[in-house]
This record gives sequence, C-alpha cells and structure tokens, in this order.
Amino acid sequence: MADTASLGAAELPLWREYLELCKPRVVALICFTAVVGMLLAVPGMVPLNALVAGNLGIFLAASAAAVINQVVDARVDAQMDRTRHRPLPTGRVTAAQALVFAAVLAVLSMTLLVVWVNVLTAVLTFASLIGYAVIYTAYLKRATPQNIVIGGAAGAAPPVLGWTAVTGSVDPPALLLFLIIFVWTPPHFWALAIRRHEEYARVNIPMLPVTHGLQYTRLHVLLYAALLLAVSLLPFATHFAGWPYAVAALLLGGRFLQWAVRLYRTQDSAVASATFRYSIIYLMGLFAALLVDHYLPGHGLG
Repeated sequence: MADTASLGAAELPLWREYLELCKPRVVALICFTAVVGMLLAVPGMVPLNALVAGNLGIFLAASAAAVINQVVDARVDAQMDRTRHRPLPTGRVTAAQALVFAAVLAVLSMTLLVVWVNVLTAVLTFASLIGYAVIYTAYLKRATPQNIVIGGAAGAAPPVLGWTAVTGSVDPPALLLFLIIFVWTPPHFWALAIRRHEEYARVNIPMLPVTHGLQYTRLHVLLYAALLLAVSLLPFATHFAGWPYAVAALLLGGRFLQWAVRLYRTQDSAVASATFRYSIIYLMGLFAALLVDHYLPGHGLG
C-alpha cells in the first residue's frame, strides 16, 4: 500500500480513500491464510461456493473490521506519523461515512457466508470482526500491555474460517493453524511497537515497550520467536504435514529467531523495522510451505 503522505491529499480518487480504510495489505495477508486453510481442508480442489463466496465474505468482514478500527482510532491516528495521513485523520472521509461503509461491508459479508457457505463460518467470522474491531480496538488496546496477545485471537482466525467454509466444522488441524498465527502475532507487532514506541507513548497507548521498556520487549520478541519455532513444527509432529514442510519451518523459524536475537542485542531501530518486515515474509512462507507440502505425493492430507 503506498503511503498517502507521498501521494498528496488531492491526488487520491474517492474509491482509493475507501480502499485505504480497508487496510488492503493487511487484509490480503488475512485472505491468503484463509485460502490456505481452505485448501488444506480437502485433498483435492475446494468447492467453488466455498472458494469464491467464502473468501469474498472473509475479505469483506476483515475490511469492515479495518474500517471500524480506523474510526475508533481516528484521534490517535492523527497524532502518529505512521497513520496521520489516513483518510479519517485528514478529513477526506468522515466518521459517519466510514461507519456506513463498514456496515455495508459487514452485511454483505454475513449474507454471502450464510446463504452460500455455512452458518458456522458466518458466526465465527462475525465473532472475529467484533473481536478485532470492538474488543481489541476499543478496549484491550488501551487497557493492557498484553493487548496484542489477548486480541491476537481475532487475527489468528482466518485459516480456521477458511477451513470451516469447506468442512462445516472446526477440526484439530485448523486449530494448529490458529495457534501458529496466535503465537506469531506478538513478536510481529512488538517489533513494530519497538520502532514506534515514542509515538505510542505520546498517545497513551500502553504497548509493551511503553509500559515495560524496550529491552523487556526485545526479550519477549526473542522468547516468542523461540516458541513460534516449536509451535510451527506441530503440523509435522501430528502428521498433518511432512518433511518438506518441517525443513521449511526450521529454516524460516531459524531466520526469525536470528532476527530476534539480533534485535535483542542492539538498540538500532532499523533492526526492529527489519524484524517486523521479515515476520510478514515468515508467515507467508510458512503457509506457502504447508500448501506445497499438502499437494506433494505422500505428504500431508494430499
């Protein structure tokens, strides 16, 4: 997503402003993990209704949650360098317009999921929307430095949603996918919070580096990266994935751990930014490895 600061307020057409509200890069990662959850749930091809309607419904719900998040955080966003050029702080879209947009997205999402997928996926998707947009954004984010740990459950839901869209049930492999993202979320976000800790302090958001200090947060990034490496091997340990995935998980996780060690040993904020960027590559690579392993003869469910 291009930074709107570099584009200028007058240069973005209205549809781009609404697209910015949806946090398209974040939502793209959400949809990617949901698609992987769908494909891992079956040995062959995913039914067309689940693939199309399911992903569109999840996409719309995630977008609605992103819009509500920005409405709630508009005042804070206006005071942070990273977010002050978003459509709401700049006044290019009003809060009322954004809320109507979010409501339309949410209604379309639930309609698609109930009518063309299944009720369980619709209920879980709606719960994830509320978990992120309301429980995390409006309460947890301002209530506890463990906000991202507790609120991470909503962000870890997409592969489960993809799985239930195909199977109509929540099964153990789907929970493993949930667990991987749940453990990945704190080191991913805390690396960014280290880089932006002064901004969070300025707006009184109790992120871990603000309340407990940078070194304490660096230690927790390291501990979670080590835990993530162990958790990422559970699909192999439970025979859900094979050796190709295990090798990829060790390589990707080892590199993440290497970045976490480097972050722990340095005061350089550029390392925090690099660790944050790698965490995104890590998650995409890990889920891609699960998918490749799944379709290799003799591995996974494929």
